[in-house]
Amino acid sequence: MSMTDPIADMLTRMRNGLQAGQRSVRAPHSRVKEAIAQILLREGYLEQSHVEEKDGKRTLVLSFRYDTVGSSVLTSLQRVSKPGCRVYAGKDEIPEVLGGLGISIISTSKGLMTGDDSRKAGIGGEVMCSIW
Repeated sequence: MSMTDPIADMLTRMRNGLQAGQRSVRAPHSRVKEAIAQILLREGYLEQSHVEEKDGKRTLVLSFRYDTVGSSVLTSLQRVSKPGCRVYAGKDEIPEVLGGLGISIISTSKGLMTGDDSRKAGIGGEVMCSIW
């Protein structure tokens, strides 16, 4: 079976892992997924992210960040632009997630960045996902 949307697969693995109360999840590696993980790490949604290699196959390992009460910092991950229906936003149309409490990840000509960063850089792009 071929996977049509690997990014949605990664977000679903993360969502399922959070619901099951797991500390970390694994997803097949790709440069785009690694870039998304780096943004989540920088924004404080993940505790750590690293790549493991076994038998020539690379796997992305994502460890969730939990607060002092033990609840996850991540509450929701939503895929916005899908292979069947791409969603693009100009520099003035970049969506604000939960009134600025969450982040959107935008694929721009300068690489993946948060909605805030792309607004500051004055460039739009494909709205990959929303996270809060």
